Amino acid sequence: MWAWLSSRILRNRTGILVILGLLTAYFAYEAKYVEMSYKFGGLLPKQDSAYVHYEELLSKFSEDGNVIILGVKDPRLYTTEMFSDWWKLGRDLTAQDGVDSVFSEANIFELVRNDSLKRFDLKPIFSRPPTDQVQLDSLLQKVRSLKFYRNTLYNNSGTSLMMVFVNSARFNSEDRGDMVELIDARVKAFEVESKLTVHRSGLPFIRTVVTQRTKSEMAMFVVLMVVVVSGLILLFFKSWRVMLISLLVVSVGVIWAVGMIGLFGYKLTSVMAIIPPLVIVIGIPNCIFLINKYHFEYAQHRNKVKALSRVIYRVGMASFTTNATTAVGFATFALTYSDVLKQFGIIASINIMAVFVLSILLVPILFSFQDEPKDRHLAHLDRLWVDRVMSKVIHIVQHQRAMVYAVTALVVVVGLIGVTRLKNESRVVDDLPADDLVMKDLHFFEEEFKGVMPLEIMVDTRKKGGALKDATLKRISQLQDSMETYPEFSRSLSIADAVKFVRQSFYGGDPERYGLIKSNEKSFILPYLEGAKDKGGMARAFLDEDQRTTRITMQVADVGTARMDVIVAKLRAQVDSIFDPTKYRVVLTGASVLFLEGSKYMVKNLIISLILAVVLISGLMALLFNSFRMVLVSLVPNLIPMITTAGLMGYLDIPIKPSTILVFSIAFGIAVDDAIHYLTKYRQELKMNGGQVRGSVIQAIREAGVSMMYTSIVLFCGFSLFVFSDFGGTQALGLLVSFTLLVAMLTNLLILPSLLLSFEKTMTTKAFQEPLLDFMDEDEDIDLGELRIEGEEPKNTVRTTTDSVDTE
Repeated sequence: MWAWLSSRILRNRTGILVILGLLTAYFAYEAKYVEMSYKFGGLLPKQDSAYVHYEELLSKFSEDGNVIILGVKDPRLYTTEMFSDWWKLGRDLTAQDGVDSVFSEANIFELVRNDSLKRFDLKPIFSRPPTDQVQLDSLLQKVRSLKFYRNTLYNNSGTSLMMVFVNSARFNSEDRGDMVELIDARVKAFEVESKLTVHRSGLPFIRTVVTQRTKSEMAMFVVLMVVVVSGLILLFFKSWRVMLISLLVVSVGVIWAVGMIGLFGYKLTSVMAIIPPLVIVIGIPNCIFLINKYHFEYAQHRNKVKALSRVIYRVGMASFTTNATTAVGFATFALTYSDVLKQFGIIASINIMAVFVLSILLVPILFSFQDEPKDRHLAHLDRLWVDRVMSKVIHIVQHQRAMVYAVTALVVVVGLIGVTRLKNESRVVDDLPADDLVMKDLHFFEEEFKGVMPLEIMVDTRKKGGALKDATLKRISQLQDSMETYPEFSRSLSIADAVKFVRQSFYGGDPERYGLIKSNEKSFILPYLEGAKDKGGMARAFLDEDQRTTRITMQVADVGTARMDVIVAKLRAQVDSIFDPTKYRVVLTGASVLFLEGSKYMVKNLIISLILAVVLISGLMALLFNSFRMVLVSLVPNLIPMITTAGLMGYLDIPIKPSTILVFSIAFGIAVDDAIHYLTKYRQELKMNGGQVRGSVIQAIREAGVSMMYTSIVLFCGFSLFVFSDFGGTQALGLLVSFTLLVAMLTNLLILPSLLLSFEKTMTTKAFQEPLLDFMDEDEDIDLGELRIEGEEPKNTVRTTTDSVDTE
């Protein structure tokens, strides 16, 4: 098949280039429609109970993660001029497109009793900016007397908050525009005018910052990858032609990848943004293997046509298999129920195979239009430092295998000890560095108000109107009192607090009257309370349409999944002790719970996907090598890097979380490529040497080892660039994958050949020497007498069907 394919590619090179050009133009057009994802979540399947509960919360109440929080801790805020500017900021933000409402000490309401209509009227405490300090102090005193707002909009340490409620439907839609950026621009103008520091946080703000950085980082990493791989290719091949052709291949691959994201209707997430640089760092090794083989072949017989054809059919199947194993590593993500991982797995796996197709087509075709390689282009084949390295490897494999096994055993033991120290821990925003302004502001709000991550308790009374019953209100108030003992929780708000506020307002704002309505007060307060239940009333934030379900809302510190698990379990026990499960259905939900469950789900499923990747890749290798023993031997040097990486994570205190668990599936799929290239060459040498194992092992190291070393260096340097990311998860991905691939190069160069030599009598079976499927064309050359490349006359027109194997 591959011999036939090589002749078709070279004969139809112009038509192929036209087709590839049209496809590239189409994908470039689709790339224009790629949008950023601002939506929180996406980690859980839609049938998961945590997801169902969260959707139920959204259907009954407003979204919990739609508040941008602004905070100022400065006594100058409470001067007339500064407070007036704070008031104006709130009014301007209220008028901002996409903002539903704004609450702060300068922009809040009191309930004024209207006896004629038996209701309360909402009246702003500051209807206009204060005119002097006396008026400001008087109105602030009124604000502080309203306990409903205490530790919600202000605290005793002098911190004042402004809560900007954005329209969640618009924020998560394509019509969001730049509303968060406009809000932030207005806040920055206030900072400049007032010279006050405004701290910013809240999920909409954090998600916007993360999304903007994701977009800018993707472009940055693509540029960095291009610069680094260009330098490495120039270093290896000393040829601008080789560098430009390789860059053209991966550039087209990047256009295809981004265009495919748009074609599938997916959005760009922090995970999806890894794909374009990933295409570069995986595509370049394909080019290196093909170009290195082309130069090696041409150096043997000085026939360009023959060399190019052999590149396709001698390296084609091995490259196809290595790319397939890498794609399988990513494709297993598509088998999860997480939309984020599923989309990533689909796009990554398709484009890994796409960049293989591009390289197997473009490299031979583009070189066919070039002049024959000059001696200086082939000089890299005779580099002394490469020969010295390979000679050292061969010496170790031949004479120091005992040392190889001893060091390997030691590394495995040390790695397994590190594995026992691994922690399963993730946070909502722990991917940002500790000294980042977003993290500093987040810690500010955690110190002043315990946190900004939404946590919700939804209480279903199972009866229409049950949420306002005395028994329900008392239980809610009792639960809120118990939650005040949690150092991780902010002050909670509920319908019980709204009722207490109504009672205080009925008595003219007397702080001593802030409490639940007593039995003897119901007859004259309840008519006013009924008026607060209309759609414009404050109670609507805490009641559903039937007044059957209510919510308790609070914020929690970003304490991480391990601590959050303990907190939720303890809170669950308290809830069950206060609310009779036969009478109430109480659900713990909110963005923080959704993230907690989503992280646990992803880690569990990624472990399953890793196991599945090992099984599927082993199946592919069994199909290729037709030997179960050889599959086991090839897995050993590629599982050892997994152990060492997991051990390194334990020693460096890098926890298991969604962003780091990705490392193992990615690294295994890429690392096993070296084993496939080596064993493919080893089998070819066995046929040429009449089944002599020792000579075949050594010769396979000499040829395949060079390409393995080159590609591993490219992959190591490419993935290492991710350490320059602003996101801790991406940094860990770069560090761990590059480390894993470096170890895998060493194990495949040292342990794999050592095992073949140590067990040469039992390992290399007759089945291994014969492919299970005869699709590699290892024993054939194409008929060069019939092959003509358009516009060229091959120098050698002799029919060479007797060339059965490589002569290197």
